[in-house]
Amino acid sequence: MEEQNQTPDTNTQQAANAAAAPAPEAAAAGADEVARLTQQVAELEAKVKETYDLFMRATAEGENIRRRSQEEIAKAHKFAIENFADNLVPVMDSLQAALADNTGDLAKMREGVELTARQLSAAFERGKIVEVNPVGEKFDPHRHQAISMVPSEQEPNTVVAVLQRGYTIADRVLRPALVTVSAPR
Repeated sequence: MEEQNQTPDTNTQQAANAAAAPAPEAAAAGADEVARLTQQVAELEAKVKETYDLFMRATAEGENIRRRSQEEIAKAHKFAIENFADNLVPVMDSLQAALADNTGDLAKMREGVELTARQLSAAFERGKIVEVNPVGEKFDPHRHQAISMVPSEQEPNTVVAVLQRGYTIADRVLRPALVTVSAPR
């Protein structure tokens, strides 16, 4: 019965004393938990450092790829015409040879000009430059430029004559054809 006569303050004091002097097993368990958490923090810090290193390497590699791509694009723009220029050099050689000829033989000169025109045509073909000669076609303002309209038996807005041939490169108009178009009746 004496235990019941104890005051609430005495019970609280006994509980505090028990908490203040932990059992040896609890102290060992707490130390083990601290060691485990310290180890886990060290592992996570190492993983963060490794991930940061990988991130920095990936960022640097991305910058290198971007820089190399820009250099390749600049080279492509700079040398894009090189292949076409290689095809035009023989044409220039032929023209210079024609200008250097002093024989005065008109038939020979004409033959040289025809050969030079074929060389130029072959160079255009290799460069994918296509001649636009739209006689008889319907007028297309995207590919033709009308200079005049003339009365004609053909359907209105049909190309009657080509004053200057047009050219396309890869289906894109390089120069529109200058044309005469039939007038409406």
